[in-house]
Amino acid sequence: REEAALLPPVDVIEDASGITLYADLPGVPRDKLGLRVDGDQLAIEAELQLPLPAGMTPTHAEVTLQRYRRTFTLSKELDADKVAAELSHGVLRVRIPKAAHAQPRRITVNVG
Repeated sequence: REEAALLPPVDVIEDASGITLYADLPGVPRDKLGLRVDGDQLAIEAELQLPLPAGMTPTHAEVTLQRYRRTFTLSKELDADKVAAELSHGVLRVRIPKAAHAQPRRITVNVG
């Protein structure tokens, strides 16, 4: 059984050349972030690092889970081999381009 995890909010934006996902992952350092493609599944897993100052203990905590997890099913139109990602200021940006067969292309019309 999998450990309980927070579901990070994600914005998905599509344009003519692919999709971009923006996942909010506050408190996650780069070394505690995992991004994986398995078949048609994209998985985001991360571990929170929220250190308390020495000698302090929380009296109330609204966020008690220490993990994020989210999975997406990728369309056959996307090229999962060319996924690119970057983490900046607690926001993960994942870019997945469309596969060559799904890219818009111009057709040349010959005069005959």
